[in-house]
Amino acid sequence: MIWQGRLDGEELLFHRIFQRVKEENNYDLISTKDFVLHGFAVDEGVKRNKGREGAKDAPDVIRKNMSNFPVIRPDFTLLDFGNITCEDGNLEEAQNNLAKNVSKVLLKNGRSVVFGGGHEVTYAHYLGLKTAFPEQKIGIINIDAHFDNRQPEIGVGPSSGTGFWQIAQDGPINSLHIGIQRNSNTLKLFDTAHQYGMKYILADEIFFENLPSIYKRINNLAETVDYLYLTICMDVFNASIAPGVSASAYNGIFADVPFMHFYRHILKNEKLLALDVAEVNPSYDIQDRTARLAATLVNEWFMI
Repeated sequence: MIWQGRLDGEELLFHRIFQRVKEENNYDLISTKDFVLHGFAVDEGVKRNKGREGAKDAPDVIRKNMSNFPVIRPDFTLLDFGNITCEDGNLEEAQNNLAKNVSKVLLKNGRSVVFGGGHEVTYAHYLGLKTAFPEQKIGIINIDAHFDNRQPEIGVGPSSGTGFWQIAQDGPINSLHIGIQRNSNTLKLFDTAHQYGMKYILADEIFFENLPSIYKRINNLAETVDYLYLTICMDVFNASIAPGVSASAYNGIFADVPFMHFYRHILKNEKLLALDVAEVNPSYDIQDRTARLAATLVNEWFMI
């Protein structure tokens, strides 16, 4: 049993998340503003991108690390629809399956949460939003060291590094990438970002005195779109707090005061409908640090 924790009492004031999760398979039972969880137990895209495999095992580990958090909002509900897998290497089918399920959630006015899996989850999650709202403008905030805008390799196909290139092929892309590392992206990837109008904030720009500028750029995106989708690649964080990822970063950012300021600002936006965490790799994690951080970041949304 994955959802379990400390039982302090059955009254609402004692509740922890494991007491409020409902394992479900009927999308008709979703109510407005329910948080609805899918696990994307897939790292075929990481494998194709020549990263460290193992992220497919992350969803249940993140669930375990989230179980014992206290429930802050009395109206909190989390419906867990289990994991989508990719046993045969057919990444595209797995992505389409997630997109189909996410669209069902959004059409019932639920809020979509996905535990990856590799960052190939981005294209799948975005596709779910576009399936539900084909005429609406979707804004994407990508907290990541990488642009993930590579063109798919011939003979290999889409991967964890191609999601934003794929999205851009469907029309104008409205995205803001926060935490981009100069030593993790070639000039070609920067050029592709400029070509498609992908806005970005470098990791070096994330410091307290620069928060007004970061807020402004977040607001500029939010004001020009109908809905927001937030995706977090855990390799954006420093290896000391996120060692268990597909591509670790010795100079990654920290989940410190400046980060939490602008992160919570994003979560408070009423247009935010979807959130995922990606690239947690339990095979390389230490004391579940990365999984715990991922669970904590999602739980911040639950507490808003």
